[in-house]
Amino acid sequence: MSRVVYITTVFALFLSIIGFYAPQHFTTVKDSLTYNIKLHLYSSIPPLITPKPDTNNPMAAVAAKAAAKTAKVTLHLSKARGHADYGWLRTFHSFSFADWYDPKFTHFGALRVLNEDRVKANSGFPTHPHRDFEIFSYILSGELTHRDSMLKKGAEGGESDKFFRMKRGDVQFTTGGTGISHSEFNEHKQDTAHFLQIWAMPWKKGLTPRYHTMHFSDEEKRKGFLPILSPLKAGEEATVKEEEEATPALPSTIPIHADFVMAAGIIAPGTTFEWAAGGHSTKQNQRKVYVHLPMKSGKTRVFLNGRESKTLNEGDGAFVENVYAGDTITVTSNGVADAEVIILDTC
Repeated sequence: MSRVVYITTVFALFLSIIGFYAPQHFTTVKDSLTYNIKLHLYSSIPPLITPKPDTNNPMAAVAAKAAAKTAKVTLHLSKARGHADYGWLRTFHSFSFADWYDPKFTHFGALRVLNEDRVKANSGFPTHPHRDFEIFSYILSGELTHRDSMLKKGAEGGESDKFFRMKRGDVQFTTGGTGISHSEFNEHKQDTAHFLQIWAMPWKKGLTPRYHTMHFSDEEKRKGFLPILSPLKAGEEATVKEEEEATPALPSTIPIHADFVMAAGIIAPGTTFEWAAGGHSTKQNQRKVYVHLPMKSGKTRVFLNGRESKTLNEGDGAFVENVYAGDTITVTSNGVADAEVIILDTC
């Protein structure tokens, strides 16, 4: 029996039991499990692998940089994102995900998934597997409880239950590698959790599963773009010891197995932040930078200048191409509220 048939059969049997004994919960359970079955099947798709940097031909990079007189900035409007509302979950997909597929938005360098999710109280994603992706959650508001197969020692809620309860400013990072299962639930009694879930493609398959959790304060994000993720310093050929040490290229960041940097900044109205492409931590000279403005208050707007200028409203993103390590991208907040801006810098 194929995996799809097996999962579908078990799913139908479970729903029939719920429908008979607890009809009042039937719709919520059905929608939650349907979404997570799709997530499980989707996450099993073999990912693309980030191409190795071409470090053997520096003159080619110099020539390419000289030829690129202007950066290319392409808006990805919020209304162009995939969207689904399951009642317990409102989700927006910047890249093809689950039921939504758009050939224009499959990936951007190593960046594969950028979902902006709102999960209602007492709801969430039941345990499901991942492999060969670098997956991280960035909490915007509310709280989210993370459990995984490396942490869990007993039944949820029991004395041996192990979990991370993430709140605003927290980032939880997982290397799926050879395989890991996790769940993410909003266990708060009334508040909705608002967060970004981001997947990046690693530089190779079969990595050892790992997780990291760190807090990044609003105070630091108000000073300028604060690096959150940076490449594992030892690189693609890291030894077992170097993997265990998990030293990032940039201090006080989470190490990721890709030429990929994430940063976040909270920009007051009328203020400009600058981002140096590559984040001073990458090997590949030519960069691809994705800028995202989450939907928070409806009162924020930013002006992006990477030699070509665009304006982003909440929920919008922008693809910035033809930029090179060290090139400056400026972001100015020109709304009436602080703008929380996410930088995803890849190659």
